[in-house]
Amino acid sequence: MNRTYQSTRGGEKGLTASQAILKGLACDGGLFMPDSIPQLDVPMKTLAGMSYQEIAYETMKLFLTDFTEEELKGCIAKAYDSKFDTEEIAELAKADGDYYLELYHGSTIAFKDMALSILPHLMTVSAKKNGVSNEIVILAATSGDTGKAAMAGFAGVPGTRIVVFYPKGGVSRVQELQMVTQKGDNTAVVAIHGNFDDAQTGVKHIFGDSSFADHLEKNGFQLSSANSINIGRLVPQVAYYVYAYAKLLENGEIEDGETVNVTVPTGNFGNILAAYFAKKMGVPLGRLICASNENKVLYDFFSTGVYDRNRPFILTSSPSMDILISSNLERLIYLSCGCDTEKTAALMANLSGGGKYEVTEEMRSYMADFWGGFAGEGETAAVIKSLFESCGYLIDTHTGVAAAVCRQYKEKTGDSHKMIIASTASPFKFSGSVLEAIAGPGQEKDEFAIVDELSRISGVAVPAAVEEIRTAPVRHTRECDPADMEKQVAEFLGCPLA
Repeated sequence: MNRTYQSTRGGEKGLTASQAILKGLACDGGLFMPDSIPQLDVPMKTLAGMSYQEIAYETMKLFLTDFTEEELKGCIAKAYDSKFDTEEIAELAKADGDYYLELYHGSTIAFKDMALSILPHLMTVSAKKNGVSNEIVILAATSGDTGKAAMAGFAGVPGTRIVVFYPKGGVSRVQELQMVTQKGDNTAVVAIHGNFDDAQTGVKHIFGDSSFADHLEKNGFQLSSANSINIGRLVPQVAYYVYAYAKLLENGEIEDGETVNVTVPTGNFGNILAAYFAKKMGVPLGRLICASNENKVLYDFFSTGVYDRNRPFILTSSPSMDILISSNLERLIYLSCGCDTEKTAALMANLSGGGKYEVTEEMRSYMADFWGGFAGEGETAAVIKSLFESCGYLIDTHTGVAAAVCRQYKEKTGDSHKMIIASTASPFKFSGSVLEAIAGPGQEKDEFAIVDELSRISGVAVPAAVEEIRTAPVRHTRECDPADMEKQVAEFLGCPLA
């Protein structure tokens, strides 16, 4: 069947998958959702014998129904190739009785590679399918990982430009160096004087500015998004939960049909929402444990039914989760109220206006699959240390938050189902915090001396993505206030605002 897409806020409906991918964000500020979540049409026992690429196709074909088999398989083949440092693309590592789904084996050593490697190919095919002649301008706000992964994906892709905004001082030094050394004449990076929410709000404002869109149109450009608000980012993420379950089955770790829980370190809610989609498609997943750091807006939401971003913004050692406005939660809100676009739009207006909203008890009941927890800095560091000392397994700070919350969940509920923990970044991306966790405070201050010391202590080789930026020249030095983001985009495109 042909699956169509509509805005969570009701302003647009009946779009094909390729049209939704091209637009990124709906005109009314809503996010695109499929008219229904499809069921897997291949038995799990069959999927268990497939490669990552084959499982990705069997998952994504059900959402991207206007792509031909040749088109979709071509996108998958280009995305999941030798840029990953393991043939499996994502590996499952067993440590302390849990299964860590390593999603960081791509070119930027973070889980965003899994979806952003394929997005440029989905987008260029979508442009061709829809007769788009304008140059596509990708805008992305990043809390650290999306920016580099998006630029790595789009760099040098004909017919595209990409502008990434990140919070100055709000990402790790490795994350910043990965972005500011990015090659490609079609790439631009801008540090904003603010936090990630300021960057994300600014990008959403640009998408909603019709006069700016007209200005770009006159100059041969049109906007799209690489953030997880784009359905072309969310759908590829669903595949790795299908893959994780299939691999556990293939490896004899579980029986066919056995329920498995999932813990995800969560900021913008896209990664855990993908797990929910996989569950709705028929993957036997149980509880979905939403792990927050000290910016625990999602923990509070699942605990109380009230989403309230009116609180201090805390900079932590897991910066990709330092988020107070979790955009993808809107998709779950939409589902939980029976796909009522007016209700969803009203709640999002409350969030935009007063910074908070409250869901009904009926909506909370719909979300019963989710369990929220949070871990502070000390608890996160302690888990990183204990896992390394007991198993020799090294994890980053975001995965540390997930592991800590996973332990909380088991202690509080007594749930003994097997657990998949999404491991979202290489420990070398946050080497200072990881080294301090396992070796104590007072470590080296130089970023690359820290990297080398972490490699020496752990016996794990420094990833190529980190080696590359040791001596790479800085190519991007733009900075601006949030109010000047449109001006920066226009100047980079060579069509400055009057």
